Formats: sequence, structure tokens, C-alpha cells
Amino acid sequence: MKKTVFDILKGEFLIAGDAIKNWKMLLFLSLLAIIMIASSHRAESKVHRIARLNDEAKELRTHFVDGRSELMRLKMESNVRIKVWAFGIEPAGSPPKKIIVKNTHK
Repeated sequence: MKKTVFDILKGEFLIAGDAIKNWKMLLFLSLLAIIMIASSHRAESKVHRIARLNDEAKELRTHFVDGRSELMRLKMESNVRIKVWAFGIEPAGSPPKKIIVKNTHK
């Protein structure tokens, strides 16, 4: 047992007569390790991208709500009345009348 541990630490299994099996296994395990590292790196970068896009969506939603509330405030009749007063426009005293045009060309 003691001798096999020292042989492994010295690398005897890589230069022995049947070392080709060992090299093939080491290359296979190295390839699997590289694939695993690359896969976890891609998954982690996707998680970061999703988090960044979620933050951006929340920010855009906030801007949308702010813009919509500002538009509602600007469309209020009292605000429109104040803005057009500077041009000398006042609200009508009587309600508007409907004009009906009959088509005489048939």
C-alpha cells in the first residue's frame, strides 16, 4: 500500500508499460472537467444577464408609470384651462351644437 501511494505521487503510473490506458483516462477526465467548467460559466453568465434585464424592466416600468401619471395630470381640464388662458382662450359659455350634414348626392 505504501509503495503504491508513493508510485502515484511520483507518477509511475504514467510511464509504466500499460500507461496508454491511464493517459486516455486522464485526457477523458480532463475533457469532462473543461466541459463542466465551461457549462457552469455559461449558466452563471445567463443568470447575471437575466438579473440585469429584470432590473432594467423594473426601471422602464417605473418610467412608464411616471409618464402616464404626468400625462393624466397634464390632460386635466383645470391644467388645460390655465395653459390656454395665456393665449386668450376661454371655455365656451354654452355647450357645442352638433352639425349634421346630409348627403344629397346619391
